[in-house]
Amino acid sequence: MKVLITGATAFVGSHLADYLIDKEGMAVQVHGLRRPRSRDEFVNKAVTYHEADVTDYTGISQIIDKLKPDYIFHLAAQSFVPLSWQAPAATLIANVIGTLNMLEAMKEKSPASVMLLAGSSEEYGLVHKEELPIKEANPLRPLSPYGVSKVAADLLCQQYCRSFGLKVIITRAFNHTGPRRGEVFVTSNFAKQIVDIERGKEPVIYTGNLEAQRDFTDVRDMVRAYWLAVQKCKPGEPYNICSGKAYSIRKVLKTLLKFSEEGIEVRRDEARMRPSDVEILLGNYDKFKEATGWVPIIPFEQTMKDLLDYWRSK
Repeated sequence: MKVLITGATAFVGSHLADYLIDKEGMAVQVHGLRRPRSRDEFVNKAVTYHEADVTDYTGISQIIDKLKPDYIFHLAAQSFVPLSWQAPAATLIANVIGTLNMLEAMKEKSPASVMLLAGSSEEYGLVHKEELPIKEANPLRPLSPYGVSKVAADLLCQQYCRSFGLKVIITRAFNHTGPRRGEVFVTSNFAKQIVDIERGKEPVIYTGNLEAQRDFTDVRDMVRAYWLAVQKCKPGEPYNICSGKAYSIRKVLKTLLKFSEEGIEVRRDEARMRPSDVEILLGNYDKFKEATGWVPIIPFEQTMKDLLDYWRSK
């Protein structure tokens, strides 16, 4: 069995590669895409890596033609919402054209493959209180260029399933975090600030909007869900993957601070505020649970502790 992971040296991709190798061992050959000149921080020696950018159709097409993978996990993306405000065109190119290239290459070179699209809860965007918890049929009202890019990728996958019979599993993952999360993301940013303070920096943490609420899942639960998804979910239909619990960003910070003995002041930084922010993302994953039997098993506090310990180890 051959598996191809785009974004294989990044946060989720590296965890997925580790999970497949640990779980399946010799039964699966794990191949990963990494961009030329990408950092090799999260490399697994059991993975065979191929250099290509998802925005380069020729490179992607050649690799998929050569491998004919049984499963493709399309995780590569510009995934940082605030950056999408600063670089909307680059976000759309990476996330929409990148997905289109994967679909075209799959259609032309390996139509028997099953591909998973890593979509996002940011597709839902503006959600009214009476619509909570969010189900897959909820209207998509994205509030950022990133959210728009993920809606477009989602709809492209649905269209290619209907038009060409491709087997694409569409997931809408709510926030996920854990060890290896990039420092620009809020949970990791807080954890890194705490560790910097423990090592002698000014005992002040700078924050943006602490009132926003997000549905957090541990990344290790998320990659387990992705593996189940390609085996058990129906192509062309969206599936929420989430914990079904919403935590305020203030709660995230308080939980992380609980694991440190430092006396730390919290200050708001206006530069960290977004032009528009989704107030609450709380998901319902009943559809996914019914299809796969998956439930999250790693407690939120354990995720936060492991994340903090990750930064302490760096």
